[in-house]
Amino acid sequence: MKLAYKTSVLAVATALALAACSFGPSGEPPAMPSPEHYGAQAQPSKTVAAGGIAQQFDLGATSVPQWWRLYRSDALDALVDEGLRNSPTLAGAQRTLAAAQEELRAQVGSSTLPSVDGVAQVERARSPVVPGLGPQEVQYNFFAGQIQAHYTFDFFGQTRYANSASAARVNVQAYELEAARRALAANIVGTAISVAALDRQIALTERLVAVASETANEDQQRYALGSISHVQALNSTQDADSIAASLPAMRQQRALAVHALAVLMGRTPDNAPTVPDLDSLVLPEHVPVVVPSDLLRSRPDIQAADAAVKAAAADVGAATAQLFPSLSLTGSMGRGGFSWPAVLSGAGGLWAIGASLSQPLFHGGALFAQRRASIDTYDAAVLHYKSAVLSAFQDVANSLAALDNDAQTLASTERATQAARTAFDETASRARLGSLPSTAQHASEERFLNAQLGAVRAGSQRMSDTAALFQSMGELPPGQPQATLRE
Repeated sequence: MKLAYKTSVLAVATALALAACSFGPSGEPPAMPSPEHYGAQAQPSKTVAAGGIAQQFDLGATSVPQWWRLYRSDALDALVDEGLRNSPTLAGAQRTLAAAQEELRAQVGSSTLPSVDGVAQVERARSPVVPGLGPQEVQYNFFAGQIQAHYTFDFFGQTRYANSASAARVNVQAYELEAARRALAANIVGTAISVAALDRQIALTERLVAVASETANEDQQRYALGSISHVQALNSTQDADSIAASLPAMRQQRALAVHALAVLMGRTPDNAPTVPDLDSLVLPEHVPVVVPSDLLRSRPDIQAADAAVKAAAADVGAATAQLFPSLSLTGSMGRGGFSWPAVLSGAGGLWAIGASLSQPLFHGGALFAQRRASIDTYDAAVLHYKSAVLSAFQDVANSLAALDNDAQTLASTERATQAARTAFDETASRARLGSLPSTAQHASEERFLNAQLGAVRAGSQRMSDTAALFQSMGELPPGQPQATLRE
């Protein structure tokens, strides 16, 4: 039975040797569809005009490396630059990558080049002898010095495949570092926009609380005079307190965002940075829409999945190569003897040379199981790559749809804000002339403030979604042409 198993092992190994392609897959990622447009509907060339800007979708443009500079805010640029420079998370990932690169160099050097070692040996020993045939013991010294060399021939590529797999995994870490760098920049920009928007919302809400409180006080006076019901006075008080109750939550949200921004930049929360004003940020008018084929090269998460496919393919090759013979050579030369004069004499020369050839015959099916496992791992890596590509397409489609809808939302809120402002101005003028009570002016101002709050939310969401779109486009690797977007 063992003989039959060994014969089958040799037969399979011979068949694999005759078919070099069976050592492992090529490592090329699977072909993916290249849709005409990302979303369910064709992407328009531009959004509706809102905030004075109709954003242009530059179809076929390349991604922008430092896209946050298109917001034209020196303060925002300083926040991102400091975060990229001082973030301990990013720095830790960089050192981890550097360590992996050094380990790869060590692995390649130790596996592809002969190893040469110098060995010095000094020994004093005692050996017993047979009683009655000589002295009771023999003590002697031994001195030796040798140069030893060892080399294993990589005839079937096991070492080469293993080194390729390790190199591909280092590339995975490099792409993950790039993804972390871009994510850090996007988080800083998004958090800064959120804080700036909260500052504006808090200021508007504080004014809203003041106006509602004035209305409540006046209604209390009118109730005391008997001109309104008690229920109406209580309703005014309830409205004022309800608006005031929203302020602590906003302030808490702002505090959390500011603390998070400080940590992203490598600071302690008590040393939080100053955030640029919302009005100082300029919405980028031109945004790139990278074609799907370029997106596969510009997204670091897709590149990492591609490198993982290459690593898994190399693992299949290494697992296959270990089924074949392995040849190693060893050699040594030096001098030795039982005394220094003997070591230095002509009789003290030492040398040895040898070769060993090993062929796996029976390992309980372990080698074949390892090869099957590596094939399954490769198949999983291919599927993960496909999933990463589909997720990237979805990410871009969602961002494009968000920008289109954000512009429509902001345009509607701007029209509502303009109507509320006109109504408030007219109501305030009539109140100053005495034709309307002050409560009517307060009610009109409250509607205007609420409309402004809606416009701030819509405008900041548009800015944040623009940052998300830039982030989703990735960045072409060095050496690829980069488009310069018009500002």
